[in-house]
Amino acid sequence: MSTLTVLAPPGEFGAPTPDELFTLPPIIPGVDWFTKPVLLALFASVIVIVFCWAAFAKPKLVPRGVQNVAEYGYMFVRDQVARPFLGKDADRWMGLLLTLFFLVLVWNLMGVIPVLQFPVASHIAFPLVLAISIYVLKVYLGVKHQGPVGYFKNMMFPPGLPKPIYALLAPIEFLSNMIIAPFTHAVRLFANMFAGHMLLAFFSMVGFWFLFEALTPLGAPIGVLGVIMTIVLTGFEMFIQFLQAFLFAMLAAMYINGALHADH
Repeated sequence: MSTLTVLAPPGEFGAPTPDELFTLPPIIPGVDWFTKPVLLALFASVIVIVFCWAAFAKPKLVPRGVQNVAEYGYMFVRDQVARPFLGKDADRWMGLLLTLFFLVLVWNLMGVIPVLQFPVASHIAFPLVLAISIYVLKVYLGVKHQGPVGYFKNMMFPPGLPKPIYALLAPIEFLSNMIIAPFTHAVRLFANMFAGHMLLAFFSMVGFWFLFEALTPLGAPIGVLGVIMTIVLTGFEMFIQFLQAFLFAMLAAMYINGALHADH
């Protein structure tokens, strides 16, 4: 029997399960695919489009308001993501990288916004679609700029190594670049948002249960601890949400650069 069960009325408290948190009913009866995550994903797309349109449709020489905020985001993506990995090609790909960064960031932040309270990327399908899109773009650019033979040759057979090494290295490089890379690109974002949402849900439920649903002298300190942990973890989660948006865009830039230019 757990400590939480002892401090609350027997058989009453139960920690949230993944099925309860992530398996959501359809918003429209009979339309099974149209669930809360889908609605929030569409809403996030509208937010990003409206935000960028308001900021850049008629830019002012001296930025103010929305344009000022958007330019800070633009400069961050340009200086920390695009230029370090794409160099002279950075400006060409800024539209894609900025969109990825803002979209993933809004997806993630929805997990801590009251009422919404669901990080879209905690459903694997959404980061997977973005990762597969980058993967397809990477292969297309690699074949276009290095040739179909050159692209796979540069990937699997780096020069300057003893030929017997290639028997082991070539399949590893192929597996890493063509299968593992897009998988980890999606799973890294998904796993962080999934785990963060679970932790926030658990501690917020602990606080609510032991302070409101089942208030007892022994359980009240646990409830206070749950509230404190929820506040602390919300701040930490917002940092992780920003970091994951940055990493997702950064990896996209790395993959694009590797397709445009051979690594060796």
